[in-house]
Amino acid sequence: MERQAVTVWPVVGPREEEALVSAARNGDRAAFGRLYDRYARMVHGILLARVPPREVDDLVQEVFLSALRQLHALRDVSRFGAWLGTITRNRANDYFRRAIPVEKVTEPVSENQAESRTTNRSAEQEADVILAVVRALPEAYREPLILRLVEGMTGPEIAERTGLTHGSVRVNLFRGMRLLREKLDEAAGGQGLSAI
Repeated sequence: MERQAVTVWPVVGPREEEALVSAARNGDRAAFGRLYDRYARMVHGILLARVPPREVDDLVQEVFLSALRQLHALRDVSRFGAWLGTITRNRANDYFRRAIPVEKVTEPVSENQAESRTTNRSAEQEADVILAVVRALPEAYREPLILRLVEGMTGPEIAERTGLTHGSVRVNLFRGMRLLREKLDEAAGGQGLSAI
């Protein structure tokens, strides 16, 4: 899965963000684009903590389309991040309600593709095991860890964008990392995983 680059905009204060949300509500697509750029990593991380990785990119787009359609219903423009997080979690839940088992389609693979897949397989397997361990953690730890470790967001960024307090994010990251290390140590018994 190839990730697209997300533009990182300068830090926007609460008033500027409220102005962006208000402008987007009034039909300013560029303002909504700025909100997308600002929140795409958060949405990606929340989805990655909940749905199969191959589905995440499409669901990110669905979340933002849904948010654009529902923006008029947002009561408090200062709560955009928390509101968007709720839409994201609801979309992840909807994914599992609608999910229909689909058989895997195999495509012919060239020798070069097969060789590169083999060399990347062990790293991918390790990443899959780590992601599975993170996804098995309690929800309070799962999202902050994905946002921190995968999306590269800082604690204050996570707090600001999700609407959580900085203290609760800090505690959840600390406890989540400790639990993740314990679970990875357990999983490493025979799989050769590197510790975080």
